[in-house]
Amino acid sequence: QTSGRLTIATTHTQARYALPPVVRAFRSRYPQVRLHLHQSAPADIARAVAQGEADFGIATEALDGHPELVTFPCYQWNHVVIVPDGHPLLSAPALTLPLLAQHPLVTYEAGFTGRPHIDEAFARQSLEPDIVLTAMDADVIKTYVADGLGVGIIASVAYEADNDRRLKAIEAKHLFASNTTRLAMRRGAYLRRFDHAFIELFAPHLERGVV
Repeated sequence: QTSGRLTIATTHTQARYALPPVVRAFRSRYPQVRLHLHQSAPADIARAVAQGEADFGIATEALDGHPELVTFPCYQWNHVVIVPDGHPLLSAPALTLPLLAQHPLVTYEAGFTGRPHIDEAFARQSLEPDIVLTAMDADVIKTYVADGLGVGIIASVAYEADNDRRLKAIEAKHLFASNTTRLAMRRGAYLRRFDHAFIELFAPHLERGVV
């Protein structure tokens, strides 16, 4: 119950931005548990959990719709638009989808980190955005936005004002639907004490009794 191995299959965004404080707190509480983070695509995360290769899966997409998995909503988040300092969008009275569609865009690959909600928003207004580059993770997107390739759309948690000093963020939750990050496990899995602890650290509302 207090030692062993805990394998988490997750996306880059979760591993890089959402999980570090959870991992620090977990390691302090259970120093004899070895943590393994496997970063991969959402569909691969669901497969890894279903086949017993990972104890938990954490992602925004692709975890629902698998009858062999149980999933729990953890937290909601929105996208932000990022631009280099001095970009014309920073002086626009209001950010709209037609205005955004006038610029080359850099964002996530299809099926990653809320990308379906981005596509749906433009489609509802019959707009065809000029997406010039896609990537699996926000760090790559931020690099190319800072280099002037285009306007970025990333998860709000991935923008860090102190570290991303070459970039400015513009609120975009009025443009794109919110997203829900979920935690998945195999149906019928036996949960150890430290499994429950990790879940609660990541999503405090998922107390032992709830799970």
